[in-house]
Amino acid sequence: MRCPSCHYKDTSVVDSRMNSDGTSIRRRRKCPKCEERFTTYEYIEQVPLMVVKRDGRRQPFDRSRILNGIIKACEKRPVSVDQIESLVDDIERVIRKKYDQEINSKDIGEMVMDRISVMDEVAYVRFASVYRQFRDVNQFMAELQNILGKNKKKKGK
Repeated sequence: MRCPSCHYKDTSVVDSRMNSDGTSIRRRRKCPKCEERFTTYEYIEQVPLMVVKRDGRRQPFDRSRILNGIIKACEKRPVSVDQIESLVDDIERVIRKKYDQEINSKDIGEMVMDRISVMDEVAYVRFASVYRQFRDVNQFMAELQNILGKNKKKKGK
């Protein structure tokens, strides 16, 4: 594996860990030339899954898009990278198991929303504001009221 910093061709593996469901391996690597440490992931090559966008366009499924969206939503929140990785792994596992060839972007967004709401409410609102494309403050407030209503029900039980 080539070093991303100095492009040296022969890096060494420091640590390897399989994810919980055995579908990927996370490797910590170190470059002997510049001493840079970096992480790589090894996945099973799978049949391409297409995501059907709101406007009908199709594009290949890319887990990094989910990961990046969640990272942005969780910025400056007490959510670890491991929690985010675990959430994305869970979503990808469900998608791969349930869908063979195509999935609507709406279904992916709803999966993220369901899981992120449990993890961090502020991150949920941030993600929802982009995903649901709130057009005005009233839509945003309605979503906040929804969250507050769920919290009251949880505390009442």
